[in-house]
Amino acid sequence: MADIRKTALIALGGNLPADADAPEITLAKAIRALQSQEVSLRSVSRFFQTPCFPAGAGPDYVNAAVAVKTTLSAGGLLERLHRVEAQFSRVREQRWGMRTLDLDLVDYDGAVLPDAAGYARWQGLPLESQMQEAPGQLILPHPRIQDRAFVLVPLADIAPRWRHPMLLKSVTEMLADLPEQEVAEVTPL
Repeated sequence: MADIRKTALIALGGNLPADADAPEITLAKAIRALQSQEVSLRSVSRFFQTPCFPAGAGPDYVNAAVAVKTTLSAGGLLERLHRVEAQFSRVREQRWGMRTLDLDLVDYDGAVLPDAAGYARWQGLPLESQMQEAPGQLILPHPRIQDRAFVLVPLADIAPRWRHPMLLKSVTEMLADLPEQEVAEVTPL
């Protein structure tokens, strides 16, 4: 029988305490909370510290990445991520604001969603529009992955050869395309 489980990559981050827990404790607890009969953990990156942007706007972030195998659909897995975020007091008030926990579905078995044209629209959106607009549907792979050292550095720990299905570049290649200073700011805890 064929394996119906799909591989997914998830980026984790946070910079505010959840209850009395520091962000790195929240991330560790969230990783445990993700696991179930439908979601099995395959690998976990190291935890990294990333400066808040813009500088001085808040506490530094803690970031990590995990690879999972799942029987859930992409939408079902995203719902699961949102439930876990809610367990850890995630409030969605400001786009790209400070948070207790952020779980981003980065890749779901190489799927391009909603389709190549829909993905391309979000991937090419100007920064000003990105800050204002939130997609009403799941966009995969994550449209900003190639721009974010805080996602790529942890992913390089667990999936350095993963290839972006639209850009056709590996995590290692996308990291090499970023400014050295941005990559250097993402440091292991």
